[in-house]
Formats: sequence, C-alpha cells, structure tokens
Amino acid sequence: MAECRVPAGFVTPKERNSADVLYDIAAATPGKTVFRIQQGDQWLALSAGDAVERVRALAKGFIASGIEPGDRVALLSSTRLEWTLIDFAIWSAGAVPVPIYDSSSGPQIDWILRDSGAVAIVVETPAHRAVVDGLESVTDAVQVFGIDAPNGEGIVDLFAERGATVTDQQLDDRRRLLTSQDPATLIYTSGTTGRPKGCMLTHANMLGEIGGVLESSMGTLLGPEKRLLLFLPMAHVLARAINLVAIEAGVEVGYTNNTKDLLPIFAQFQPSLILSVPRVFEKVFNSARQSAHDSGKGKIFDLAADTAVEFSKAGSDAGLVLRGKHALFDKLVYRKLRAALGGRCELAISGGAPLGPHLGHFFSGVGIPVYEGYGLTETTAAICVNTPHEVRVGTVGRPLPGNAVRIADDGEVLLSGEVVFSGYWHNDEATAAALTDGWFHTGDIGTLDADGYLSITGRKKEIIVTAGGKNVSPAPMEDLVRTHALVSQAMIVGDQKPFIASLITIDPETFEGWKARNGKDAGASVADLADDVELVTEVQAAIDLANESVSHAEAIKKFRILPSDFTEETGELTPTLKVKRNVVAENFADDIEALYTK
Repeated sequence: MAECRVPAGFVTPKERNSADVLYDIAAATPGKTVFRIQQGDQWLALSAGDAVERVRALAKGFIASGIEPGDRVALLSSTRLEWTLIDFAIWSAGAVPVPIYDSSSGPQIDWILRDSGAVAIVVETPAHRAVVDGLESVTDAVQVFGIDAPNGEGIVDLFAERGATVTDQQLDDRRRLLTSQDPATLIYTSGTTGRPKGCMLTHANMLGEIGGVLESSMGTLLGPEKRLLLFLPMAHVLARAINLVAIEAGVEVGYTNNTKDLLPIFAQFQPSLILSVPRVFEKVFNSARQSAHDSGKGKIFDLAADTAVEFSKAGSDAGLVLRGKHALFDKLVYRKLRAALGGRCELAISGGAPLGPHLGHFFSGVGIPVYEGYGLTETTAAICVNTPHEVRVGTVGRPLPGNAVRIADDGEVLLSGEVVFSGYWHNDEATAAALTDGWFHTGDIGTLDADGYLSITGRKKEIIVTAGGKNVSPAPMEDLVRTHALVSQAMIVGDQKPFIASLITIDPETFEGWKARNGKDAGASVADLADDVELVTEVQAAIDLANESVSHAEAIKKFRILPSDFTEETGELTPTLKVKRNVVAENFADDIEALYTK
C-alpha cells in the first residue's frame, strides 16, 4: 500500500478564522491594494482598509437582520467583488456561507435551501430573485436580499441603513466567537451523479489550504504586485480557496463573470496568475490552432506546438538544435500566445479534472507553466499540486504540507490531513462511507510514484467493464480525443458491450472555420454534416491518435457525432464543465444503442 505524507511547518491557531485573512491585512497595512475593480477598461484599486469597511457595513446589516452565530446564509451570485465581500461579511457576523452556483435551477436551489436550513439567501439579480421567490422552501422565515436590486433596495444600501444600529464592539464580539474548529462553509457538491451532498468545511480546513499552498514552493510566485484574475464560479471550492490564498499572500485580485470576452480582459488586467479548469486550457490551445489553420499558418503552428512539447519534455537536456527551434518559434508563435494572456502571466493553475500531459508540456514549452493539482470539495480544493520546485508533468503533484495520500489495495486514492472535511451535513451514512480512520475515500483511481507524485487514472464508478471482461478507464482516452481542435467533448461508452465506442460533440467555434476551409455550406449545422466524409475523417484522426496509447481491447472501435454540444443548461455539464455521464447516457440512449446495432 503506497503512501506519501508531507508534514506541515505551520500551525493554525485555535482562535483564528477565515475572516482574519482580510482583517489582518487591513490592520497591518490599511492602504495596501487587495482588490481591483473593473470600470470600463480600467481596473481601479481597492485598499484593504476600504474593503474591510465595506465588509463591516454588510456584516452589521446581517446582524441587524437577525442573523445569529451558526446560521446558514446562502449566496447565489456569479463571480464578482461583492461575492467575496459578502462571504467575509457572513463570517464576520459569525454565520456560515452556503454558496450556490448562479446557473442553478429552481429545484437545485430549493434542495440546497431545504437541506442546509438556510435562514437567508443573497441573490445577485432580479431574475434570481424571481426564481427564489417562487420556491416552496422560501417561507416567511427565509429572508431574501438582492445585490443588484432596483429602486435602491440592494443589499449595500439596505444594510448601510439597517446596520447603523449595530456597534463596532457588537460586531467585533460576534467575529471573535469563531474559532478554527467552527464550520466555515457548507458547500454542496455539484456532482456528476446523484443528489448534491453538503460538505462541512471548517475554518481550520480553509486556513490549512492557505498554509499548505504558501509553505510549498508555489508561495514563491505569489506576493505583492502580482495579480490574479478570477473568472471561475466562486461557488466552486477551487476558486474560493485560491481567492483566500491570493489575499493572504498579498496578490491583487480581480473578478469577472464575462467569460466570453476573456482575451480583451486579460489584455487590460494583465494577470500574473490564471486559475482555470482543463477545458478552458483546451479551448485556448484549440482556438489558437484553429485560427492558425484558418489563416494558412497551420503547419507553422503545429511545428511550434510539437517543439514546445519536445522542449518541455527535454528540460535542461535540450540540445542546441532544439533550443534554436524553440527560440525561433518563440518569436513567431509563443510570444503572441503570451501576449494574448496579458503579457505578464507567469503561471497558471489547473484543477477540477485531469489536464493531460500533452497540454501541460505545450503550455510549459510556450513559457506559461501550468501547475496541475488535485482535490475535491471534501479536501477544500487542492491537496496535491505541482509546484515550481517540485513538478512532474502528467501527474497532479505531491501532497501539500500537512497532508497525506495513500493508494488502497484496489487502487483507490485515500486522503487525510489539514484540508480534509469533517463530514457531510446531516448525512451520517454518507460520512461513514466516505471517512474511515481519518482517511477520505475519494472514489478516484490512481498511482503514486517513488517520489510521491500522484497520478489520477479514473473514477471507480466510471470504470467500464466490457462484455469480454476488460476494465477500461475512460478519462485518459477522452482527454486525448479532445486535443483535436474540432472535438469539444468525447464520452467513452461500452459497459457490458462487446467493444469500446465513443460519443463525440463538435466545438461550435472551430466548426465554422472548418466549414469555410473545406468548402461546406456556411449555414450547415453539425447535424447536417454528422455523416460528412471529411468531418468523419477528421474525427477519426483524433480517435486513431488516442487508440495508439492503449491496447486493442481498450481502443475505440466506433464513434458517433452528436448533433449538439453538451451544455450546463441541458444538464449534461457541471458548472466546472465536467461531463455528467448519467445525464448524457439518458439523453443520448438511442445514439449509444445505435453504436452497437448499426
């Protein structure tokens, strides 16, 4: 049974809580810039002192509204500065934030409010307010506050007036009630299967994540005058945790929910650090490649991409010829890619799903190292991560200080340490099934190498067993197929079937360029061209490349191009763009059956 344990050099004081992260900075250096606020094409500074003043006004409003210590307060909003300020304000009032994705449906919101027993909910827009007001769980006992409310009824104006009756001493007493062992948040797993469970994370878990990251060599790249642009949903534990890490480290943080216009925003904000999920890095690579092919420079880009991967793999062993090629392509290609990300990006962090070694080496070779990590909601985001001084592309790194990883006899990844949660909210059965002798059973399958680097190879529940008894982990194959610019999603199927097959969706952005290059009708949809010989040939090339990495029994024998892409709106993707296999299998049951009958 392989195991890797990394001791912590830090100690979390019992009296400390997550709100102290911002308050301590304001006390020591009130004029320090902690946040950047977008106004037009400018990003204006917000100091720690001014930020805490806003947080305190909001916290007083919560107290004046009757929010008691330990009460759950839901927060339904997209990524924006107010999200963070309200988060700190709920802590300051001694309460427990319950984040909800702004894209959640009425039934999803209803379940979280019911299960958490939330006494209040903060919603972002009037549209959110309309959904929440229609829920059966929102009785007279549940207060609803709006961020963007008409007629001056927003939470900022409302609480400025209402909180005037609360003294500074009352607020300080309330905040100091919280210890590191108290609940810091209740996060409902978005999950790819089943009903969401509420993960109880303590302030010690949050502070353990901060301490572990900053004690690792990742901390050497975080500090004053660095900038982080957050665009992932703040309701996701990864964005929430890295937000706190950045604030503690002195990084200036900006927020945007405009994910459709990220490139011009990158140019304006000029981030030093980008946090994202693998699908976004895939899109950056595929879009750049497709753009090069559309402009007749496809061969140059492909050579540059191959050189970047080769250069990254070679490391310090790169020869003169390879260094020369890399220098040439740096002038022709890589420099432009770095400029597209704002020109100051020193590193990127990828989490939420496997990135794949090809993309990892590509970005590293371009000059933007992507440090891949691993964690779950139950581990307060990252528990393992590659860092500048300890990196092995293709793995998710070594445990952060204060944590341990163990591989069970059946290959399951088990975790313990500072960041591991205390259990599921009001669900003793699920807690008992997940936690054994202090070890969290992740449900992931993985391996540890001799140096303690963890590799994730799949999910126990997703292992496909063919009719011939062959066990197949779908994720690595799917990652390889998605590296083709035309492919948006690939979902491997074949459980109890005679062979492995795949459902394929086409990227709507690159599809337009492909049609123009191949002389197809500009108005043709994917459904119109699903059986087109040239389109099928392109996808087959991606399948053939993936098949080279596995045995004949594991290879994809057939595939089917679906008429539309998977989306969060149709329920086929989670908010972090992971495929919900059970939903896809149900929505496209006929297509799966056709793979084995036609």
